[in-house]
Amino acid sequence: MRIAVTYDNGEIFQHFGRTECFKLYEVHDGKVTFSEVISSNGVGHGALAELLAVYGVQVLICGGLGGGALNALHNAGLTVVAGASGNADEAVAAFMRGELEDSGANCDHHHHGEDHECCGGHGEEDHECCGGHGDEDHECCGGHGENGGGCCGGGPVYTMEGKNVGKNVRVHYKGTFNDGTQFDSSYDRGEPLEFVCGSGMMIKGFDKAVADMEIGQVTDIHLTPEEAYGPVDPDAIITIGISQLPGSEALTVGERVFLRSVAGNPFPVTVTAKDDATITLDANHEMAGKELNFKIELIEVL
Repeated sequence: MRIAVTYDNGEIFQHFGRTECFKLYEVHDGKVTFSEVISSNGVGHGALAELLAVYGVQVLICGGLGGGALNALHNAGLTVVAGASGNADEAVAAFMRGELEDSGANCDHHHHGEDHECCGGHGEEDHECCGGHGDEDHECCGGHGENGGGCCGGGPVYTMEGKNVGKNVRVHYKGTFNDGTQFDSSYDRGEPLEFVCGSGMMIKGFDKAVADMEIGQVTDIHLTPEEAYGPVDPDAIITIGISQLPGSEALTVGERVFLRSVAGNPFPVTVTAKDDATITLDANHEMAGKELNFKIELIEVL
């Protein structure tokens, strides 16, 4: 499991939408095996959610955030534990012990959409199936500490080298699977994608390909799962009895829904199999384990 914490000089930064850094933790068998600090490059909360998803983050621990930010994070497939404060490392340890409570969206100047539940809890695991949140996009306006930034040693942290690293770039791209099926295309949308090269806003292989491209150059790349959204984690796939998850009898294979953990945190899963007695749910990223191909055209370096 990979956990991210909004980060400022060892503490949990209290304004998600303005966080300049995240500390990432790799957790195996209940222990932190690796951690690093990455830069957010000051992007808005929608892009922050995408950044965390690119890094394969499954859980975000943060201070204050609003309904719009919470929506963006849920849509990116993250479990959110809001309202945390104090030392970041201690908060992660508390989360792994099941002692960290989620406050939900915790700004008082916005309104939430309805949180429609499609089924109740079940058994000791206390998972429940629930629907999405409203579409309002109001950002938390709480203040942040005097130190404001500087959590990454005074500047952005870049993950690779190349003449375009650290610069805003605009690219057109088309993404396909190995069988030629297209899954995404900026050409079809008619608008190039803009991001900071080498900052981690994109999956590793995509970022690396753009790092040394020339304006007007077109390149084709093939990415392994390790260069894209990571391998499939078998521990994130569960099969449970339909009787244990009221409401799941109405779900169909391929449907993506939210469950609630014992801590009350929603997380997305995909229904991958179902029979009369059981249902199989996959909490991996939808692109996990897939080899991806991209045609990339560098349009502009800003």
